[in-house]
This record gives sequence, structure tokens and C-alpha cells, in this order.
Amino acid sequence: MENNIFDENQDITIVDVEDSVKDSYLTYSMSVIVGRALPDARDGLKPVHRRILYAMNDLGVSSRSPYKKSARIVGDVIGKYHPHGDTAVYDALVRMAQDFSMRVPTVDGQGNFGSLDGDSAAAMRYTEARMTVLAEELLKDIDKDTVDFTPNYDDSMVEPAVLPARVPNLLLNGSSGIAVGMATNIPPHSLDELVDGLLMLLENKDTSLEELMSVIKGPDFPTGGIIFGKKGIIEAYKTGRGRIKLRAKTHIEKKQNKDIIVVDEIPYQVNKAKLHEQIANLAKDKQIEGISEVRDESDRDGIRLVIELKRDAMSDIVLNNLFKSTTMEVTFGVIMLAIDNKQPKIFNLIELLDLFLKHRKTIIIRRTIFELQKARARAHILEGLKIALDNIDDVIELIKNSEDTPSARNGLMEKFGLSELQANAILDMKLSKLTGLEREKLDNELKELILEISRLESILKSEKLIENIIKEELIEIKNKFNCPRITEIVDDYDDIDIEDLIPNENMVVTITHRGYIKRVPSKTYEKQKRGGKGKVAITTYDDDFIESFFICDMHDTLMFVTDRGQLYWLKVYKIPEGSRTAKGKAVVNLVQLEQDEKIMAIIPTTDFDDSKSLAFFTKNGIVKRTNLSEFKNIRSVGIKAINLDENDDLVTAIIVENDDVFDSNAQNKDEEYIENENLELQDDSNENAEVDNSGGKKLLIVTQKGMCIKFNVSDTREIGRASRGVTGIRFKEKDDKVVGAQVIEHDEEEILSVSAKGIGKRTTADEYRLQKRGGKGVICMKLTQKTGDLVGIIIVDESMDLMALTSSGKMIRVDMQTIRKAGRNTSGVKILDVDGEDVVSIARCPKQEDEDDDISDDGLLE
Repeated sequence: MENNIFDENQDITIVDVEDSVKDSYLTYSMSVIVGRALPDARDGLKPVHRRILYAMNDLGVSSRSPYKKSARIVGDVIGKYHPHGDTAVYDALVRMAQDFSMRVPTVDGQGNFGSLDGDSAAAMRYTEARMTVLAEELLKDIDKDTVDFTPNYDDSMVEPAVLPARVPNLLLNGSSGIAVGMATNIPPHSLDELVDGLLMLLENKDTSLEELMSVIKGPDFPTGGIIFGKKGIIEAYKTGRGRIKLRAKTHIEKKQNKDIIVVDEIPYQVNKAKLHEQIANLAKDKQIEGISEVRDESDRDGIRLVIELKRDAMSDIVLNNLFKSTTMEVTFGVIMLAIDNKQPKIFNLIELLDLFLKHRKTIIIRRTIFELQKARARAHILEGLKIALDNIDDVIELIKNSEDTPSARNGLMEKFGLSELQANAILDMKLSKLTGLEREKLDNELKELILEISRLESILKSEKLIENIIKEELIEIKNKFNCPRITEIVDDYDDIDIEDLIPNENMVVTITHRGYIKRVPSKTYEKQKRGGKGKVAITTYDDDFIESFFICDMHDTLMFVTDRGQLYWLKVYKIPEGSRTAKGKAVVNLVQLEQDEKIMAIIPTTDFDDSKSLAFFTKNGIVKRTNLSEFKNIRSVGIKAINLDENDDLVTAIIVENDDVFDSNAQNKDEEYIENENLELQDDSNENAEVDNSGGKKLLIVTQKGMCIKFNVSDTREIGRASRGVTGIRFKEKDDKVVGAQVIEHDEEEILSVSAKGIGKRTTADEYRLQKRGGKGVICMKLTQKTGDLVGIIIVDESMDLMALTSSGKMIRVDMQTIRKAGRNTSGVKILDVDGEDVVSIARCPKQEDEDDDISDDGLLE
């Protein structure tokens, strides 16, 4: 016999478990979304915050009344409106009172309400609270039927579904919350800017976001700080989502030749005590170098977090590391999600402001209707009293002869045509109203009411008048609170990310044959007398040597051109700084080179102006010129800079200022240019042809065997990045090759030529005859076994110093005044004692003054 646990008379419905769970979870999630976690888009309040303010209003705890125990307020809230834990309600009340959480607090707290260090508030039995003036503005006119009321949780009383809210509280104080499957994170703003933005929208309903952002510049956090970049702000205001970079505000102080970083403002919602501990631990673990002590000197006047540096530490470098490694820089993720018409929605800035204005229009219309009804009711009563006063004797006689009050009321209504309300008012009228003065007051009040009714009726008929009332109220709010911006906004985050924090110092950048690169301050290499032994510039491996070096500034951009014709981009400050003898860092860790790709030229530049071009010179005498602007947007994998012939290498590349005489827009196609080039200067007699020397810049190319050619820059047209170029110089000897090139600005410039054995000379540019491009050139330097091959040339003057590098890594700095001038067809003077080594590279650098610089005279070599 089967046992049936169900009674046949019971009404049982079979439900699928999956459907039941879905329905239950959906009901729960909507309850959390609408009834707990997300703010209303109109008043910017979650239910708990709205109930706290309404309960305080019920208790009469205004901004002018005495404080009331927080426990009493919390008790009223959970007993009447919010059936949840008292801790949750008190935590919400505490946050509403914190001036570091709210841009303009809505609760005025007395006692310990927490701190920036993460300290908890005192228990609710110890603290007291009352509403602020702003909270009163949120509740103003709530007693004038301006908002709908809904039953509370047990239907014993009613509560407002939304507050009238004379201020745009959602954007003013922001909001954050996590619901089911969604979250909101709205940053606070300046009230002054919000009011200006609302006024702008009222004036022009088609105001664009760009126009609106001219007054609402961005979020304004109560803890101040600096917002870096408007891109995240624009994205958030445009789409409702965005990421904003927020940094601490700091300044630098000096103490006994040491820098002190003082943090004045920290990012929003950052715990100051934890930040202090974080910095101290990083300094202790030596993850950030240069910090000797961290102290918190904050007081009631404001934040003062002191980071004392070591004597040799650079404050800007330490500060940059702090931004990278600590919560001194945070990202605020904006999600402008709020409830509208009982549905969650992501709003953009204009939508939120429009919604607030619509809410205010509704409030003003409902308030006007309420006041109109009240004025009409009072006028109706006054009209009845006026009739009674005009017929006072008859009224008194009728009342005296009536048996009771109802009969007196009916008699008045029948005889004088009064309503029941008017008749009751007459019966309740005091005898004092019969005096002449009181009669005059009654007449005046009635006249005023008639005017007020007319005004209220005109408001309801005119949207323009309603908008004017909104404007007047907004201006009144702005004047009352005076809430200027405290968070600074910097236009472009990328422009000041690192570069603005790094001093633009002069540097020597070296790169070895095996591809190790480093930078060293140029002051590290003290100037020596001509003929000195020099200092070791780098410690290299046995099979490595310094291949090139150059002088540049920290903010310069380095362009790396490789043997494959690719060009890469790198900031000087991104190159690790090393000691004078350090080997440096492998360049492949800084630039994404392909396997076996070798850097052939490194060119520093301060900008990528289209008035300049980049001239390339190859070992086989090819020259090519491309506009510099074509290299400004470099990808991490590099771009093609030049097409190289087989068995040809890049020697150098130089930035050239374009001449006005050359029209780069009128150039021929690259293929035609290269083809025509093969027809030029086949006969050496063309070298002696007359050349236009009317002005403009010149290119000077020199070879290893001491030959050189000078021709006009305009002889080479600007061509595309992926082109080959044209012949710059032809060689007299088969084993010759190009070793250097320079741009000649004017013929008075001096050319310094240096040979492998340390011999050098200065020669004015006008001694080098101007020729047509593609010739074999003239003698640049008289070479012998004593001089060795020509290493290179540079443009110099007596205000510069020379830096020369040997194959073993020795570097020497020489005053240019110690090197004598000599003619084109001479050798020069000994500028470096190479001790059997060879000079491999030369460069010029700013002059460094030395005391008692005793310069000897070695004379010229024949």
C-alpha cells in the first residue's frame, strides 16, 4: 500500500525548480537594485539616505536646532522606514557627515565621525547629528505635495518616493554602490560649476557637451588632488563610463641641501595611514631609492605627509616612482548608473542634468498647484467674511434668532448665498474682526490673494516663467553655498606623465658594438688639456667596444636607424643612467629590434617639425632626404626609413633645416629621380662646372681616405621613407667609404676633422669648394701613416668642447680653442694621446670651464 504524504484536499502546484530559482533571484536582484544599492537619478539618494534625512526632518533636527543623539535618529529610521540592521544605517549616516567623503555633507555630525586615516566613527550612542543647510534644500517644499509618498514597509505610515531636491545632489556628492550584476560609481562635482551648467542648458536646450564642459570642467573631489587628462572625463560625460587618473598634490621644500616632498592633498578615497605605511615599506625594502624618512605631520589645518629625501636624491625622480608604486596615483572608474522610473540606466552628463531640470519643473508645477489651491481656499473664506461684514447687522440678527449652530449655518447659506466653508468661517469669526482696522486688513489680504492667484495661474500657463523660477532658485543656491573647485585638472596626462618631472639635463649617451646603451651626465667627464690620457668612459667585455656616442638633453627624442633601414623612437630619459664605468643596458630591452638587427645611427631631436628633413648617408656614398614629420608617429616595431642596396650600410643621419629655395611639394616621383640620377656627372669634368652659390644650406660628405664633397641641400629632393636615395659622392679609390657627413649652415662655419691616430684640425667651410652632387670631391685632410684614416668631421666653434672616444673605451674632453685652424690640404695637431689605439668616434659638447687650464702648443703637423 502506497503512502501519500500529500493531502488530496490540498491545493498543490508543481513548479520547476529552475524556474522557481530564476523568479526568486530576479525578484531579489530587482529589490537590491531599486530598493537598496542604486541612487535615484533625480535626488541622487539611495533609499537609506533618503529615509535618514526624512526621519531627521520628522524629528525636527534642522540645521538650527540642537544636535540629537545618532542612536535616536537611527532608531527612528529602522523603526519607521528602513527594516535593516542599525549598523548599516549608522554607517550611511556617518558617511553623510564626512567632509572627506561628501563634496557638501548632508549631515552635521558632532563627535568622532572617522578620519582620512581609516579610523572608524565612535559608536552611535556617543555621537550626535543634525541636518546641514544642504539637506534642508533637499527637503524644501516636501510639505507642499511636491512629491509622491509610498507606504512604508508595514503600511503604518508613508515615506517620500523621492525628495524635491533643489540641488543636483547626484552629481554634487556622487554615489557608489554594488547591486546585482551592476554597479555605480559617480564622482562628486563642484556645485558652482553644476549650477552654471544647468543655467547654460536652460538658456540653450541644444547645448553641446563641449560647450557644457567649458563650465563643468570635470569631477571635483572633496580631498582635492590633481586630475590628469581630460580624455577620461570626456568619455565619462559622453558615454556614462570613463577612467580618470587622479594624483596627490605635492610641493617641494628645501632643508639643509636636501629636498623634502610634502603631500598636501591625497586622491579621493585613499587611506592616508595606509599610504604612509606603503611609502615607508617601499623605502625600507629599497624598492624606491632616495627616501630617508617619512612623517605624517597632518593636523586640523590639513594634510601634511612629509617625505624626506637623502642628500643626493632627485625629488622629481623619487616623486615619479611614488606615483608609479603607491596610491599617490589612482584610477577612478566612472559609471554613471542610476534609477530612472524604477529602472537602472547609464546616463551621460547632459541626460543627468536634463533629468534634474525636468524633476525641478515637476516640483515647481506641483508646488504652484498646491499654493494656488491654498490661496483660492483662503480667498474664498475672505470673500465670505467680507459679505458678512458688509451685512453685519443682518448676520448678527440671523444668528441670534437661530435655534442652534446648524440652523444658523443653513440660514447664512440660504440668505447670503454662502458656501458651507464660508458660513463656518463667519460663525467662528471673533468680535475683534468687526473693528475698522481689522476690516481694512481683511480687504488688503483679499487684494493680495487675488494678485497671488493671478501670478500662480500665469506660472502654470507659461513654461518660460517656470524656467525663470528654476534659474532664480539655482542662483540663490550658488550664492548661498559658494562651492568653488578644489581639484585641479591638467589638460593632457601624457604630456606631463614623466617628462615634466625630469630635469632637462645635458647627457652623454654611449652605445657599444654589442648593443649596450647608457646615459651619463656630461659633467662627469671633466675637461682635460690637449694631449691628455683621458678617462675610461665604460667597462666593456673583451670583444666589445664603444661604437658611437653623442651629446643630447634628457627630454630629447632619439631616432634609432638600423642596418635594415628601420627607424625606432625612444626618449632619452628612458635610457637607464649609469656610472662612468658601467657597461649600460642592452638596447634590445629598450627598442624592439628584430633578431640580428643592428643600430647604425642614433639621431637626437627636440621635435618633428615639417620644416626639417632627415638626411641619410650610406657607406657607398648614397644620400637621401625625407621630411622629418614622416617619422613622428613611430610604432613599437619601427617604420621603414631607407631602402639600402646590397653590401651597403648606413653611416649616419642628420636633421636638416629645409631651405625656402627648395619646394618639397614639387618633387618628382622617386623612381624618376633615381633614374635621372644615373645620368648625372658621368664625366669628372662636371665637377668643375659652375655651381650656384647664392646661399642656402650645404651638405658635406667625407670619406675614410680623406676626400670630401660639398653641395647644395637643394640638390637632393625630399623623397618618401621607403626610397633608396641618390649618389652623393663617387670614390677615387675602390676601398674608400663614407665615414661622416655634416650640414653646413654658412661658409664661416668651422669643420673639425679627426683622424684615427688622434690628429685633428679646424678648417673653415669656405675652403671646401662647392660642387655638383655626385662628384669625386676634393681633399679634406692630408693623411699619412702618422695620422691614420679619417674618422669623421663635426661642425665646431670655440664655444664648444670636443669629446673623442678610443677603441678601448677611453674618452677625453678637449677645449676647442686648443685646436689650431689649418687649411684644407693639411693634417692638423695632436689632440689625443692614443697609446697605440685608434679614435673611433668624435662629438661636440657644451664648454666646461676649468680653473688654471694650462694649455701647451704642439704645433701643426706637416
